[in-house]
Amino acid sequence: MGSLSIWHWLIVLLVVVLIFGTKKLRNIGQDLGGAVKGFKEGMKTPEEPPAEASKPADAAPAAKIAGQTIEGEVRKETSAKS
Repeated sequence: MGSLSIWHWLIVLLVVVLIFGTKKLRNIGQDLGGAVKGFKEGMKTPEEPPAEASKPADAAPAAKIAGQTIEGEVRKETSAKS
């Protein structure tokens, strides 16, 4: 009595299909499969910075760096006048 037979699982599957419908179950399956595929791709790809990020900021045109945060420090230039 402690274990469920194949007939119990088939009844559970039938109830789930009747409640959710096949279209919704298919969408859930596609979403889950896409998430697993994306996770596997992410695990395969080594952590490399993009080629554009490795170039100095001066070499990149202003249009390419739009929308990126550039960190820097502003210093007042002092000149020694004699």
